[in-house]
Amino acid sequence: MNIRPIHNDTDLDRAFARMEELWAAEDGSPEADEMEVLSILIERYEDEHYPIGPSDPIEAIKFRMEQQGLTQRDLEAYIGSSGRVSEVLSRKRKLSLRMIKRLHDGLKIPYDSLMSQAAA
Repeated sequence: MNIRPIHNDTDLDRAFARMEELWAAEDGSPEADEMEVLSILIERYEDEHYPIGPSDPIEAIKFRMEQQGLTQRDLEAYIGSSGRVSEVLSRKRKLSLRMIKRLHDGLKIPYDSLMSQAAA
């Protein structure tokens, strides 16, 4: 096992290549241990150099609508009148904290996916 820190994208590419070689390693083997350490190093490097921000709340709502086959009319229970639903989905109105709570409770959309646009 010759593991080195990941300092740049070239090191990252090498780490990914080695991970591919180790992918079928048997649990408990030295190769599986090496793969685990590499995955931690890769995750740390990517978190530091390629952070992923919070998802867009409207995209999160639309994704859940698609997953569950919902229409805009179905969102009225969580957001309000059809006009208000339309305004939210077209980004003309921000989500209120009450809407966020209802969307989270009713559709199980994570708070962090909904909060980045909350009204003050």
